[in-house]
Amino acid sequence: MTASLIPIWLVDVVGSILMIVLAFLSFGLCLQLKRKDPNNIIVTYLLWVCFALFVFAISRSAGHLLKQIFLLSNQPNLWTAIQPFSGAINTFTFVMVGSVTLFFERTWAIYGTILKDRQALQNAHEELLYLNQNLEQLVDKRTEALVISEQKYRRIFEVSKDMILVTRKDGQIVNLNPAGRSMVGLNAADSEDKIHGLAFQDFLSDPADWDAISRQIEARGFISSEEFDLVLKDGTRRRMLLSGSLAKSPAEDGETIHFLIKDIEQRRLMQKQMAQADKLASIGELSSGIAHEINNPLGIILGYTQLLLRGEEPRSDRFNDLKTIEKHVKSCKAIVEDLLNFARTSSPEKEYLDIHAVIDEVIGFVRHHSNLENIRIDTVFASDLPPSLMDEKKIKQVLINLLMNAIHAVDRNGTITITTGLNESASRITVEVSDTGHGIEKENLLRIFDPFFTTKPTGEGTGLGLSVSYGIVKGHGGNITVKSELGQGAAFMLSLPVSPPLSGR
Repeated sequence: MTASLIPIWLVDVVGSILMIVLAFLSFGLCLQLKRKDPNNIIVTYLLWVCFALFVFAISRSAGHLLKQIFLLSNQPNLWTAIQPFSGAINTFTFVMVGSVTLFFERTWAIYGTILKDRQALQNAHEELLYLNQNLEQLVDKRTEALVISEQKYRRIFEVSKDMILVTRKDGQIVNLNPAGRSMVGLNAADSEDKIHGLAFQDFLSDPADWDAISRQIEARGFISSEEFDLVLKDGTRRRMLLSGSLAKSPAEDGETIHFLIKDIEQRRLMQKQMAQADKLASIGELSSGIAHEINNPLGIILGYTQLLLRGEEPRSDRFNDLKTIEKHVKSCKAIVEDLLNFARTSSPEKEYLDIHAVIDEVIGFVRHHSNLENIRIDTVFASDLPPSLMDEKKIKQVLINLLMNAIHAVDRNGTITITTGLNESASRITVEVSDTGHGIEKENLLRIFDPFFTTKPTGEGTGLGLSVSYGIVKGHGGNITVKSELGQGAAFMLSLPVSPPLSGR
């Protein structure tokens, strides 16, 4: 019976001793790891677990050894007294291991947060170290990028063909680009102080326009594509298309308004010319019917008047009355003929002609039939002009009309110059008839080609000459324009297409 318990006793004793040795070694190894990495939370957890297991191993192994010793010494009552304490110690060590394990989950979460913060601090430290070591180089790069950006936008500001304007909310000019200075008639050399002393509303033709602009910007923060008239330094007015927005700039005191202003005067003139062309077409259709209805009765009146004149004494009162009737009937027929020419839609009878030869013939005709007195007609002909496809009679009619108008404008004392040229890129020849006369008033320039509009005294003009000329030139696929300033003469420019178009010379 006793011999059979020896193996069990040996296993119990040897196992207890080995358990104490292994627990001691594990606890010692954890202590070494803890000394190497005292902040490692996992090593700390393992140290507490090994410590609890070490206590448990000692308690349990010591209990088993004492049990065997007391049993061999035939003192079981002593073991019975000690056994509850050994069990309590074992239970306490397991409670300790469980508590450490449960606490470790929360500790691990905190530890993870600490690691992230530590990594963030490390990254920030490295970035600060990099910035500190490369601060001068980074400042140089940022400065260079800023200079390039400033140059780019400054170049846009300076080379823009539209006005770029910066003002304060009260309209005081802060900055104005060269195109804007040119538009309003300021000198490019004017100092910034002089520019800053001006207000944008000073250049608006109507003072109420600035109030309208301010209200829109105040209400919406911007104004878009609104048309206004600007008064230039020389007093002339030009139509402008204005857009602007409110901006807060750290470089300026308070809010500023940034304007982009486009000159649309030419576009407005073109629109008026198109409206004029439509008006001329409508008048042409109307006048055609009227002229045909009037022409026949006028012919009959003129015929009977001339028959009556044959039987009258040249010095009688009746003869003078009939001559007066004849004169005014002929004047009416001339107006009707002009109306018919204006309204006629038949195609011109074109042929290739030398424009210089046509001009010479017209000048000779005018010299022969007009009293030029002190009027000089000069010609400036371009060399090697190609022949142009035109109706000789109609082009002569245009040139005669322009020459007679110029003769009337110079008032029998002045110079008329006929200049020809070639626009190879547009395949057009140009003929300019200019004079040194009194010029055309600005308000009359837009009406100069209107039917029945004339600046000549009553009885000296029908107001149809330029209208008919306009229709003839348009019928040739060309264009006619006028430039004039009061007191500095006028210049009419004809532009006629070359056929076939020039392909390069």
